Amino acid sequence: MRSAINLHDFRAMARRKLPQIAFDFIDGGADDELGMVRNREAFSDYQLLPRYLNDVSTRDQSTTLFGRKYSSPIGISPTGMAGLFRVGADGMLAAAAKKANVPFLLSSASNFRIEDAAKIAPDNVWFQMYATSDHRINMDLVRRAREAKVGVLVITVDVPVNSNRERNRRNGFTRPFRMTPSIMLDTLSRPGWLLQYLKSGGMPMMSNWQPYAREGANADQVADMYGTLTPAPMTSWETVTAIRREWEGPLVIKGVLHPDDAIQSAEHGLDGIIVSNHGARQLDCAPSPISMLPAIRAAVGDRMTLMLDSGVRRGSDVITAKCLGAQACFFGRPTLYAVAALGQDGADQVFAIMRREIDAVLTQIGCGNFGDLTERFLHRKT
Repeated sequence: MRSAINLHDFRAMARRKLPQIAFDFIDGGADDELGMVRNREAFSDYQLLPRYLNDVSTRDQSTTLFGRKYSSPIGISPTGMAGLFRVGADGMLAAAAKKANVPFLLSSASNFRIEDAAKIAPDNVWFQMYATSDHRINMDLVRRAREAKVGVLVITVDVPVNSNRERNRRNGFTRPFRMTPSIMLDTLSRPGWLLQYLKSGGMPMMSNWQPYAREGANADQVADMYGTLTPAPMTSWETVTAIRREWEGPLVIKGVLHPDDAIQSAEHGLDGIIVSNHGARQLDCAPSPISMLPAIRAAVGDRMTLMLDSGVRRGSDVITAKCLGAQACFFGRPTLYAVAALGQDGADQVFAIMRREIDAVLTQIGCGNFGDLTERFLHRKT
């Protein structure tokens, strides 16, 4: 199977391609993984109410974020260690985002340097950073993003502690990582992946962190150093203020769920919020972002650009989020499944599928312009 019908198909493809330890790293959540179910089910609380007898012979699904017009209201969420699933995955995702003209949020935990991603897709790369326990490194990451001419800086704030991801623990995918006999047996069941892994030199380098490690440090040593710097539970609004002083461009906070935190974000000079629960990979009992979006919109009004991720899998999800106030939606797992299974072609297919779905739903509900979507197209189940 070389093409997918929907985003769910990529998951099945990746499962056949990847050893369990790698697949579960993408697929898993925290604790009982009930949050992942809730993220999907929450979209079904809303139904789209069509308005017929409107001329929808032409449609426009473009959206403008921070003065930049994108062709579709979708983008790639930050995903760490993508190079483990397919060598060069981050570069493929950047290229796919450029081709589709949508944002790509490069994770600071990726296997690709900020500078290299910005060269591939200079108008589409945003940079996502975790604040670390070292203020100098925080400021240097900001400097590098600025010098690479990254358009938008995103601070992820919902990782004050490493979560309990039980699939990873059972598989032995923990720091420090050790290749045990059971892991070796698992990888032997996927010889194509194993050959690629060995030919590339084993565990991929977390390239953005290499400059802060000792000279000559290997990939495992850099990853272990990263683990000493993050999570940083001392991160506070003072940290955000310090980053805001150093970053003159659009600054976005990712991981906000509480309306009061949204108000604080506006008061601290941030430009946007990605309403997110980290794909249910952090706090399993957190509410779904789509369920909190109306309250956050009510709290900040039009003062900030609102976006959303976690659980987005269909074009109809993006339409629903826009009706509730989000200008764009992001997703991470589907892009990793796709690039792991099919490489560049898979990454490109993700956006082609979502564009088709968004276009079809806009047509079906009688709204030719994505920007015209409001709550009048929604029906909430009682």
